Amino acid sequence: MGKKSKRTEKLNLPLTIESSEGSERLEVRRTAKLYIGGAFPRSESGRSQEVQLAKGGVANIARGSRKDLREAVRVARIAAEPWAARTAMVRGQILYRVAELMEGRAAQFRDDLISHGASKSDAAAEVSAAIDRMVWYAGWPDKLSAVLGG
Repeated sequence: MGKKSKRTEKLNLPLTIESSEGSERLEVRRTAKLYIGGAFPRSESGRSQEVQLAKGGVANIARGSRKDLREAVRVARIAAEPWAARTAMVRGQILYRVAELMEGRAAQFRDDLISHGASKSDAAAEVSAAIDRMVWYAGWPDKLSAVLGG
């Protein structure tokens, strides 16, 4: 076969790379994109940052630019209008549903925290506390509207 171009060589990179310590393999994950307005756009700057995980894998996360931040704020302001228009009871029900969804994926959240270096007990406590906080927040919308009026 002929000589490979640099572009072709880049496309044929292995998904795992041998570490300098011998036969240990380093898992390379694809770059996580931004999440803005229900979509996953690429960062305007195109920059990313490598993150080392406790288990040895590498993740790449997109680094947003000021333009990306302005777009996220613009979209969040648009989303805030229909949220504020909902009744307090509906907002509370939505937050309760989020807590239920979190509880359904608690094992996945624990595993993610453990993979980032947390102990099993710390990970379980953190996930449990996050779910409890969401339930606590879900109880407040109707109470605040009763106290503050609205």
